Parts: sequence; structure tokens; C-alpha cells
Amino acid sequence: MQFTKDEIDLLSKASLVRGLSDLELRAVLADARIQRLADGAFFFLESDPAEKSYILLNGKVKLGQLTEVGQQVILGYLIPGRVFGIISMIKKVTYPVSAQAVGNCRALVWDQATINRLMDAYPRMALNALRIMAGQIREFQNTIRDLSTQRVEQRIARAVLRLARQSGRKIEAGVLIDLPLTRQDLAEMTGTTLYTVSRVLTEWEDRGLVQSKRQRVVIRSPHGLVKIGEDLHDPVEEKPKLLGKDICDL
Repeated sequence: MQFTKDEIDLLSKASLVRGLSDLELRAVLADARIQRLADGAFFFLESDPAEKSYILLNGKVKLGQLTEVGQQVILGYLIPGRVFGIISMIKKVTYPVSAQAVGNCRALVWDQATINRLMDAYPRMALNALRIMAGQIREFQNTIRDLSTQRVEQRIARAVLRLARQSGRKIEAGVLIDLPLTRQDLAEMTGTTLYTVSRVLTEWEDRGLVQSKRQRVVIRSPHGLVKIGEDLHDPVEEKPKLLGKDICDL
């Protein structure tokens, strides 16, 4: 299997293989295969047997769950270089979330037997996998905390900022969330309704905090959204600020 220099650079930074030597990394990659999915297809569904682990090469992946009443909750999006499905290192478990392609996707995939053999050969991978799962648990706990303790405007602000950190791209107008993001998506991420998300985004647009069009959100004032997300102000009194020089200012 051949990889471009950019792909090797991307993969060398993936959390699952962090700390491996170049020789070890190439051995791990040699045991992978490529999986391609079209937009909207699923790598796996919630409650499917967990049998494969992935590193995303191209495209984006949406993680979600269904509630008992059949309502979808979006837990987040993955960008190239992110690891998912790593719980498959444990035998006889199921995936806790669904993973759906956003755009055309390519991912490296290892089956359960292969990933466990590699972890036996390279203990650093096993340690990395445990850290990944611990991080995912923290992310899900934070999501549950946000949904249960924060007012709706806070939840929406924190979700928009989280997406900006994951896939934000600087453009002249501000920070573009580089995802086909609908208002319904934001509602499913924040446990609220489409009407409420539309009302909040319209208010933010009037105050110069964001620009929101069809499947497109641009943050004009990251600091303004941070204040809302951290509940540091009275939202009515917020005065929008201009975008800082660096996305890291988020």
C-alpha cells in the first residue's frame, strides 16, 4: 500500500501510533487496508459488534447516538487523522455510537485480530488506545454535562466553538466551520429544537457574532461566543469583537 508524503505526515501524528518509530509505523500501516465510503454511508452503526478500528484519511465522520424515543443526538465530528472504533480492541463488545461519512471518505482499517496482534508487538499502541478511550469518555461526559446543566444558548455556543476547534478554517470574514453544518445538526448536538437554534443564530447574527447561511457557519467573534459558552456575561449586553489573528484565540 502506497501513501503520499502528506498522508505519512498525517498518520505519524495520529494518536494511535504516536511514539512509534518510522520502521514500526510502516509495519503497522502495512497491515491496514483502505475502506472508502460515499457521503452518508456508515462505517458502523451503534450496537453493531465492534470488530474494526479506523484512522480517517480523507473526509469527515459524524458520531451519533439514538435516544430511546428514536431521536438522534450528534456527539461530534472527526477530521482526517482521528482514530475511531478503537473499542474493537476489546472482544465481544459493541460500538457505543454510529459513525457516518460526511462527504466521500477514505480510512485505514484494521480488524480485531490484527489490531490486537499489533498491540502485542508494539505495547505503545495499546497504551495509546487506552488514552484514546479515556479521552472519548471525557468528551461524552462533557457533552452529557452540557446537556443537563447549561442553558440552551450556552450549549449552542460551546458546540459551535468545539466544531471550530475541530474543523475551523480562517477566511476573510472570520472562522469558517468547514463542515456542511445545518441548524438541525446543531439542534441534535445540543438537545434542543430547530426553532430554538434558528432563533439563537439569528440573534447572534444581529449582534455580529456569527454569519449563518445554508449549511455554513462563520464565527466573527470567537471571544463573544466564549463569553456566552462560559456564562461570563449577560447575553443582551454583549458587544461583538473582531476576530483575533489566530484560530488558537478560540
